[in-house]
Amino acid sequence: MNATTTRGSLLAALACVLVGGSFTANSLLGDYPYAGGQFLRYGLAFLLLVPLAGPGAAIRLRALGAARWLRLALLAAVGMVGFNLAVLAAERTAEPAVPGVFVGCAPVVVAVLVPLLEGRRPQRIVLYGALFVAVGAFTVQGWGRTDGAGIAFSVCALVGEVGFAVLAVPVLRPLGPRLLSTVVCGVAAAESALAGVLADGTGWLRRPDAVEAGALLWQAVVVTVVGFVCWYMGMQRIGAERATLFSGLIPVAAACTAPLVGTGSYGAAQAVGSALVFAGVAVGSGAALPSARARRFAAERQTAPERSLEKL
Repeated sequence: MNATTTRGSLLAALACVLVGGSFTANSLLGDYPYAGGQFLRYGLAFLLLVPLAGPGAAIRLRALGAARWLRLALLAAVGMVGFNLAVLAAERTAEPAVPGVFVGCAPVVVAVLVPLLEGRRPQRIVLYGALFVAVGAFTVQGWGRTDGAGIAFSVCALVGEVGFAVLAVPVLRPLGPRLLSTVVCGVAAAESALAGVLADGTGWLRRPDAVEAGALLWQAVVVTVVGFVCWYMGMQRIGAERATLFSGLIPVAAACTAPLVGTGSYGAAQAVGSALVFAGVAVGSGAALPSARARRFAAERQTAPERSLEKL
């Protein structure tokens, strides 16, 4: 791996570890209004990100066409508001492991979907790595207590995780990671407010207690501001397929942090599953390949985001 792909991999890994910690934080928000919590999270993140958007932000935003603005709205609705509401809803009747396992399957979906959108066949090495990651995610979390609603909302969370990567590809280059994160947080805050008013009326927003406030601050400042920028910086360097491999670290991080709030434990199964996730990431990213082949693989994957931007 060259310096660019190494940095991209580290950034994507950090982002996914932070998101994994958010699953545990979500378990502390079970009694807080869904949409109201997301409005506070994304609204605060937007305010923090505005000064970081970079020079020429207004010019770049005006240059976006209607189709790209629609994509940004869909990205916020599916990959952010929808994803988090799905996880929160799933954890009403399911243990955090269940949505974590489904989200851990995102690399398999992206490994197939992105190449098809680009008009090419899925790469076997990426697909093999994605399968390792998915098996590792299941091993880490197990299955846990759930019901039909928990499974349905966990599937919705998987769709949101896939959309968060795939829908961003065509707007990542013109906006860049920081401005993209800023815009989608602003859009997501507005969408959350609208959803809250329509679903919960005047009860859509209330003052959080101390525990809820701490969880929301973690979600806004660490997971959203730091995590989103790192994720899109990583995806910009290594492409959506390889970046999504690191989402296998989400259940690993969730399993590691769950004991901190008394919602799980970390034992032999979690250790084995973590090893499978790390092996899958190494295989799918090309880090486990012989050096010459790894360089060819990295060069091919660096051009993939360019091709997808042109096609989409």
